[in-house]
Amino acid sequence: MNNPADPADPADPADPADPADLTGPADSADPTGPLDPIGPASPAQVTEVTLNTGGARPVLRFERVLAQPPEAVWRAITDREELKAWFPSEVIADAWEPGARISFPFPGTDMTLTGSVLEAEEPRVLAYTWGEETLRFVLTPEPDGRTRLVFTDETPPGIAARNAAGWQICLTHLAGENVAADAWKGHFDRCVAAFEPALGAQQGPPAGS
Repeated sequence: MNNPADPADPADPADPADPADLTGPADSADPTGPLDPIGPASPAQVTEVTLNTGGARPVLRFERVLAQPPEAVWRAITDREELKAWFPSEVIADAWEPGARISFPFPGTDMTLTGSVLEAEEPRVLAYTWGEETLRFVLTPEPDGRTRLVFTDETPPGIAARNAAGWQICLTHLAGENVAADAWKGHFDRCVAAFEPALGAQQGPPAGS
């Protein structure tokens, strides 16, 4: 996304945009309502992400309030050039409509994932497969013109911690914010400690990364 979050609007500790306030009790109401059915949360929660284990596979859930309106956020999650600013691979979609094919080449490597669009309701809901994972974005307009983003990743259990750490970095870039060079390791260590009791041993970063 080209426009960073407004630096003049710092997070209020009581504001739901503050990530520390986004991992409330497992039975708390989901602000996106029926568009975000992700099942009950496990006790494994850290400030950046909630791990849900109520379905066939673990689901990582992130919630952020972004400075831009939904239309701008939609462009940031669908436009090939804007995606390069924050998504971990390139995203080449035939179209943003259910059934359309997507390829995800990783620059500088020989790896390319494939996927397909599952849902596309501009500018509200987008879901697609990303290799063996399923990613889903739900955009809800805020009264002040900002956008509440709920992002979920249905992931294999053994890579949940590293994915959670990686998406935390990606979503920070999506918000137009800076990321410390060692931020991934801190996120990963916290997620490993929180997730391993529920999911078992967690893999580290991919070889060569």
